[in-house]
Amino acid sequence: MRQPQQRYSGWSLAKAAWDGGSYWRRLWGATPLQDAYDVVVVGAGGHGLATAYHLARDHGIRRIAVLEKRLLGYGNVGRNTTIVRSNYLLPENHNFYEDSLRRWETLSHDLNFNVMYSPRGMVEMVDSDDGMNTLARQGNAMRLAGIDSELLDRKALARFVPEMDLERPRRFPIVGGLLQPRGGTVRHDAVAWGYARAAAALGVDIIEDCEVTDVRTAAGLATGVETSRGYVQAERIVFAVAGHTGAIGTMLGVPLPIETNLLQAMVTESVKPILNTVLVWLYDVAETYISQTDKGGLVIGGKLDGFASYNREAQWHRLAEVVEGAVAMLPQIAGLRLLRQWAGTCDMTMDGSPIMDRLGYDNVFVNGGWCYTGFKAIPASGAAFAQFVATGTAPDLIRHFGLKRFADGTLLDEAGTGPFPVEH
Repeated sequence: MRQPQQRYSGWSLAKAAWDGGSYWRRLWGATPLQDAYDVVVVGAGGHGLATAYHLARDHGIRRIAVLEKRLLGYGNVGRNTTIVRSNYLLPENHNFYEDSLRRWETLSHDLNFNVMYSPRGMVEMVDSDDGMNTLARQGNAMRLAGIDSELLDRKALARFVPEMDLERPRRFPIVGGLLQPRGGTVRHDAVAWGYARAAAALGVDIIEDCEVTDVRTAAGLATGVETSRGYVQAERIVFAVAGHTGAIGTMLGVPLPIETNLLQAMVTESVKPILNTVLVWLYDVAETYISQTDKGGLVIGGKLDGFASYNREAQWHRLAEVVEGAVAMLPQIAGLRLLRQWAGTCDMTMDGSPIMDRLGYDNVFVNGGWCYTGFKAIPASGAAFAQFVATGTAPDLIRHFGLKRFADGTLLDEAGTGPFPVEH
């Protein structure tokens, strides 16, 4: 007699996978925490996982643990608007982010995992002639560095994004924009999963639900970390904890020039394709950026809330401002429903550029202060910071991101995109 097919609920499938069942295969193993490692990476987000992956792949380090206090990908790598680009003015920044963008182009092949890189183009739009002059300067700097960039006047912009209907009256007129054709989006959770699977395949231990509470030291060096699962010895320690970088400085007694702010974002219900690029509108003292996902939802974001906080709840006035800008760009979306909202914790430095340096001890490293630029930086950050940790010498690509710049005044004063802050 034929046996009835077994039916699984969503929960039973998840439980079977978690319990080691055969229905799903783990992307990364449930390895036990060891007593000692060559490198302990604190934070299983994009930067932490990418650093661990490159330490194992490029430098042959095998005893590596990535410790995460909650779930892998639960932090900022899963709380961003997925935009990738290299449209910066300063050479220290546009060279770094161009390295990252080139790595995005091949990352699916490198990790053998589809991260859904979509080079749909990104357009920054402005509402004044002064804004166009700023974009022209930025675009010229990019082109001199061999980075794709195209200045669009109003007519060219209307041809490139006809969905906006530029003839429609607006409170702040759109006069033109700067296009980076290779900019676009990447699936954020796929980035975390891809790096985790590739790192685990190289022998990296990924330990979830393991909070680091302190660092032990002796004779002027760090010897390991105290965790919620006990003490772990480590020859080198890497902190990549996104919006909580300032707390790490406090733990180690090294005050950092960082303040944590929130960046609100939201997504609408799914609709048929209506937007083929990424739009950023820099108007008056506000901004809105918008793109459409493969599922059809419109991802929308804006500027920082403007005050220090770790609270990820919505700020209704910010939501209203962002939605107003989105509807002004694309009036046809006014009737869509918002499905969900989230906030990322952005560790803001005073110059808008990251900190990649030693912290307090020669064998303790910090990778943070990414402001609203952390997601797009992941591939370049992982490779360059792994070289720093493995060799003890920062490569030229990240040497200018050291803490010393705050003491000697050589700041990289470029928040987001030139003078304009964009997404997390």
